[in-house]
Amino acid sequence: MLKRLTLRDFVIVTELEIEFDPGFSVLTGETGAGKSILVDALQLALGSRGDTGLLREGSARTEVSAEFEGLPATVRPWLDAAGFDTGDSLLLRRRLDAQGKSRAWINGSPATVGQLREAADHLVEIHGQHAWQRLTRAGDARALLDAQAGADGARIAALHARWKEAAAALQRAREQGDEIERERERLAWQIHELERLAPGPGEWDEINAEHGRLSHAQALIDAARAALERVSQADGSALEVTERALAALQPVLRHDAALAPVLEVLQGAQAQLADAAHSLHAYLDRDRADAARLAEVDARLSAWHGMARRLRRPPAELPALLAKWRAELQALEAARDVSALETALVQAEQAYRHDAQHLSALRRDALASYRELAARLSAERATAGRSFGKEITTRMQGLGMAGGRFDVALLPQAEPQSYGLENVEFQVAGHAGATPRALVKVASGGELSRLALAIAVTTSRVRPGADAAGVTLIFDEIDAGIGGTVGDVVGALLKQLGQAAQVLAVTHLAQVAACGDQHWVVRKTQAGGRAQSGLQRVHGEARVAEIARMLGGERLSGTAHAQALLQGAAASPAPARATRRRSRT
Repeated sequence: MLKRLTLRDFVIVTELEIEFDPGFSVLTGETGAGKSILVDALQLALGSRGDTGLLREGSARTEVSAEFEGLPATVRPWLDAAGFDTGDSLLLRRRLDAQGKSRAWINGSPATVGQLREAADHLVEIHGQHAWQRLTRAGDARALLDAQAGADGARIAALHARWKEAAAALQRAREQGDEIERERERLAWQIHELERLAPGPGEWDEINAEHGRLSHAQALIDAARAALERVSQADGSALEVTERALAALQPVLRHDAALAPVLEVLQGAQAQLADAAHSLHAYLDRDRADAARLAEVDARLSAWHGMARRLRRPPAELPALLAKWRAELQALEAARDVSALETALVQAEQAYRHDAQHLSALRRDALASYRELAARLSAERATAGRSFGKEITTRMQGLGMAGGRFDVALLPQAEPQSYGLENVEFQVAGHAGATPRALVKVASGGELSRLALAIAVTTSRVRPGADAAGVTLIFDEIDAGIGGTVGDVVGALLKQLGQAAQVLAVTHLAQVAACGDQHWVVRKTQAGGRAQSGLQRVHGEARVAEIARMLGGERLSGTAHAQALLQGAAASPAPARATRRRSRT
């Protein structure tokens, strides 16, 4: 469950720390006070998209942290697999700066925003005012129904993939013969083109080096001549200067042995300079650039470049490519006489028939397995759909939709799909005698919101057993647009959920607020010319006053009504949970 939420410089909140308790908590406050800011802050800590508009005006960064205790059983294996520390609590932290850069941590270790979202999947369910929108999408409706049925959608998807792969493999086998002939013709043409060039191993590097030398021959000679003059021929050459230095030191060496190492260095330099001069003499004695050879090498390089462009390969790869293609063609033309070709043809046909029969059998088996599981899944969906429809229909009667009906329609698909043989559509009739229609065609937003609440309560992960332990359910003004007796039912439903899990509800309904086990009030104040939002937990008279404010009307009558609501909520037991049949594949 959510134990603590901490905000710093978030929208109009300067600093706030809230500690939550188990059960059903309500958050109320006047319009614009910032009730939904807390939900927005929690969603940021849970990995939602953040932007600089979330920063309090004038601040350099905002930071939100959410601490959870009593963790669901699925969290620790996920933390271990992701490499995060495990313990009795889990701390998610998110920071966003004025440049839009975001950082995240899980239990003090750096994390990605995607990992925050993965952790959130184990910890929180958030139902907002527009939660009904996801119910109009076939994939979401199907997922909800499958969860009610306890069906394993992953198995049917795996079988569908296996069947499709077997079908593809069979098609590839049928096309193999034509592909081999096309490949042989392509290889023969490419080899013919490359053999016209006849690229030799290592030739590319050799002719490049030779071309470079020949095309720069005069520049090389001029450079070598200038170097020779400076080393040994010109006045003040390096050799001459070195010899003068040796001549200056040798007569006085006997007076101080410390000069001996210097003398040795100069003698070594003299020897190396002499060697360099000898090498330069030899280089200049060679023949001048051969113009005919340069033209020949240039033409050869052009041929290499042209072939490389045509084949779209680097020039240096051409020799290896020719050898590779020759080997591939040889494998395709292993036999050249007619009898060998006939034998190979018979063998190939036999192999093809064997493989094709095997692939056909695999395809049939995969399709049979798929259809068997898909039929079982269809039956489970039909059973769960009837039960689910009855339960939602029952809840509708107390949510201002008396006489209405909720149906789950299974829509057959023309071709087998990865999710089975049918899609799922939620349909509703808003009043008695009306024909159920798809949710997307229902015009009343109020009806959709109430249906979303009924479905959220029915399909929440709050079920007997350890699989729901630790999950926090958050309802953000999902009761907008309703009131009166319907509000009483909504409050009772949320109170019922609070008996099995932690529930937080942002609400504007006094009837819902009166059902809370804990009550928080969000207030907006002015400080230094800026709006600030704060939070206060209310008890006793303060809570009565807040519920009276929500009711409106005269002060005395409002207070009396608020006291009556609180007493009634405390005395009334939560409605009995509707039973739900579950089956597993």
